[in-house]
Amino acid sequence: MPRHADVLFVTAIALAAVSPASAADRQMISIAPGRLGEAVIALGHQTGASIGISDQSLTALPTPAVHGHLSSEAALKRLLRGTGATLQRIDANSWRVIRRLPKRRPSLAFGPPQPPPAATPPPAEIIVTASKRDLPLPRYPGMVEAIDYGAITSGEAASGTASLLSRVASLSSTHAGPGRNKLFLRAIADSAVAGPTQATTGQYLGDMRLNYAAPDPDLRLYDMQGVEVLEGPQGTLYGAGSLGGIIRMIPNPPNLTRYGGLLSAGFSATQHGDPGGDLSATLNLPIVAERLALRLVGYGVREGGYIDDVQRNRDDVNRTDIYGGRATLRFAPTENWIIDLSGVYQHISGDDAQYADKTAGHLDRASSVAQPYSSDYALANLRVERQWSDLRFISSTGFVRNILSESYDATQPNTPASLFRQHNRVTIFSTENRLVRDLENGLGWILGVSYLESTSTISRSLTSFGMAPVAAQVIPGVPLYGFGMPATTTGVRNRIHEATLFGEASFEPIAGLVATLGGRVTNSRLSGQAIDPISLLSSAEIARAEAAADRNETMFLPSLSLLSDAIPGLTLYARFQQGFRPGGLAVDDQHVLRFSNDRASTLELGIRKGLAGRDPIAISANVAYTDWRDIQADVIDRIGLPATANIGDGRIYTLEGRIAVRPLPGLTLDGSIVYNDSRLSRPTPYVRALAIADQSMTLPNVANLGGRLAIDYRSGISNDISLNLNGSARYVGKSRVGIGPILGRNQGDYFDTAVTASLARGPVQLSLSLSNILDSSGNRFSLGTPFNLRGDYVTPLRPRTLRVGIDFAF
Repeated sequence: MPRHADVLFVTAIALAAVSPASAADRQMISIAPGRLGEAVIALGHQTGASIGISDQSLTALPTPAVHGHLSSEAALKRLLRGTGATLQRIDANSWRVIRRLPKRRPSLAFGPPQPPPAATPPPAEIIVTASKRDLPLPRYPGMVEAIDYGAITSGEAASGTASLLSRVASLSSTHAGPGRNKLFLRAIADSAVAGPTQATTGQYLGDMRLNYAAPDPDLRLYDMQGVEVLEGPQGTLYGAGSLGGIIRMIPNPPNLTRYGGLLSAGFSATQHGDPGGDLSATLNLPIVAERLALRLVGYGVREGGYIDDVQRNRDDVNRTDIYGGRATLRFAPTENWIIDLSGVYQHISGDDAQYADKTAGHLDRASSVAQPYSSDYALANLRVERQWSDLRFISSTGFVRNILSESYDATQPNTPASLFRQHNRVTIFSTENRLVRDLENGLGWILGVSYLESTSTISRSLTSFGMAPVAAQVIPGVPLYGFGMPATTTGVRNRIHEATLFGEASFEPIAGLVATLGGRVTNSRLSGQAIDPISLLSSAEIARAEAAADRNETMFLPSLSLLSDAIPGLTLYARFQQGFRPGGLAVDDQHVLRFSNDRASTLELGIRKGLAGRDPIAISANVAYTDWRDIQADVIDRIGLPATANIGDGRIYTLEGRIAVRPLPGLTLDGSIVYNDSRLSRPTPYVRALAIADQSMTLPNVANLGGRLAIDYRSGISNDISLNLNGSARYVGKSRVGIGPILGRNQGDYFDTAVTASLARGPVQLSLSLSNILDSSGNRFSLGTPFNLRGDYVTPLRPRTLRVGIDFAF
């Protein structure tokens, strides 16, 4: 029979508390109505108490609002009224929440009294909410990286996705600039350029999808409760575009009872470059006590430039400005209902590209024109949650508009300066409605339906800045008018409609063995259309391609996992899952072509011993094999235009390991390593023709070897002053930009280092951080302008940068 939970799955620990309050001390406590798991976390943060829950199913119980000057114990008793749970004291400031046992009739037999259960210290809470079933980490069959709110400093929040790259060894990225990068997990990477293909890594803000056929929007990470990274495929729960995995950012929700906020400011100085800075504000406003509240976040970031253009005699040309905000209105009409209305806006403006040319210098290049870019991102989301004991209904509906404008130097020898512009407008409407039942010890099920509509419209133009029309052509069939007059070139529009039914269930056939079965059925309607086709493209060819792209498909994605935790503290698991991306229409310099679906199937085996943050030593390891069929990739055509094609079949072997050691209560040492072996095992004839006989067919943009070492030290200097020191070093091994002799040049093989010190006293925190301590130039990305693929281009790391910051909470 299934065993009862014998470990605590939820523990709230006040990380910032230097000297925890006594259990009898009265403190100002303010907790909004919600679920028991969230309530004990909030109480732990506010009081410094350690509170464990022995039964996972208790975490979903509804709890009332609690506020006032109360002791931790009194607040806990108020939360537990009517829940069927009770308290068990561990020590002066630690409790366990347990299910209340029914009263039994006195036994008529005589015998010695049974001893009470031994008290054990409560472990740290690690709940994988991105599993959509709130699974405890010991019973999640897969690799997951969970970054909690206390680990993301204001300086890292200002860096956006870059801060995640420095923390998650299996996460990699192109480096074209904020708002233009493609993210990759588990070595599932398609190409270096951003075309009409769907992303291989799904990104979410809460339950709302952020991206589809567009790069990483690179939202700043201010006021986040945490970030979870699940390695893929994640096709059963997240559908198309999650081949490599998903990244889920979890924002802090509005507090229904407490006013408060946070102000942060930072100034940064970059060696060899311009200064920068960041400013943010968070404000929580209860409107109707315990019923209605608004939470506002606003920020502005300037990243100083550090690339010099020697041809135009300009210094530090690649300055980037970012500003945006987020607002969430929460309405809780009863203890069982939560309704959130959220909005996000962010604007990124880059003055110029951030690549250099090694022939000009490690931070220099020679360009005929500036290559600015911009990203406008907006999101609106309505989320509704209804709770019945251990049953939950969640509905999330929203709309995304993402407009990315890019430009590339298209100047050719013996022609005037020319600029190629690409404008990608992506819209996404999505709704997901799911019913979840969380049972004891991570068991339960989920059943859901979803619908998605997405349109990607890519328009292109070519502008010559000569003083007269030019006979030579950069793009066949596209004139060079001169005088800064743009000439339109062929673009493409892709639409997709997806209707999906998905489900997953976990059960325990024997004690210590958990089986999980799942599946996803998706019906996709796809269509493609050429925009402003040039005269060289025949109408008959366009019509045939559009007809081929207009189709209706149904796909089934199964999943299966087995997990054993029969040995206390040790988890073994095996998992099989699939993911896919739908096809569409692409344009190269002389053709309009259809590209087909691709599908990735992954089998992985893993082991996990101990939990980071709880045990003195925590170890996890994973080995995975991925079979990737009909790989979609954004490639470069004969003249440098991004186009999309199926390049063949590939296979990927991945080996990962991580160890976290806590030799002292305030000291944590963390190390991780990732090895990837990826090959295009069966290239298409087109790709085979590009490659020379002895060239490796390694898949692009993911290093063969990567690793990270980190240290974190926290100490209380006095009753109201705390110190935090942390440092990290990350190695990124060699990779290739793409397939073939032109895109086959090496990149990577560098170290990235950073150290941060912060001192907190009451509501004020001062911080000092230094990134790229060694002032290494490295090469993060070897693609410059695609119209000159034979240049010796590199994208150096940001030079050594010092940031001074201050945070003030109120």
